[in-house]
Amino acid sequence: MKRALFLSFALMAAPLPGQAATQTVSMEAVFDNTIVSTYPSGRSTRLWLNRDGSYSARRTNGKATAGRWSRKGDRVCLRQTRPIAIPLTFCSKIVSGGVGTRWESRSPKGEPLKNRLVAGRN
Repeated sequence: MKRALFLSFALMAAPLPGQAATQTVSMEAVFDNTIVSTYPSGRSTRLWLNRDGSYSARRTNGKATAGRWSRKGDRVCLRQTRPIAIPLTFCSKIVSGGVGTRWESRSPKGEPLKNRLVAGRN
């Protein structure tokens, strides 16, 4: 199975306490696929990372956001630039796996998230 980096959107969430995150050697599966994060309400967000360090996302309300991502040690960080620039960077631990991998995390507001990497950019 191809190893890949996963980020959970809600803009990137950290693993739940007691859940280990591991570093990975390749991001290729993430670049070609979609990270879906689902909230307890059933609403979900979608995140697409690009090789050039940019990202785009669709929030639970259907609005599009975009920005830049960077890797800092064992974390990946997002900084939103559109529709408005936000001067804060949100970072998350790197989790490894491939398409079909599922993991749990929390949003920046502390809400539990169920995340998965799905095939394709949809």
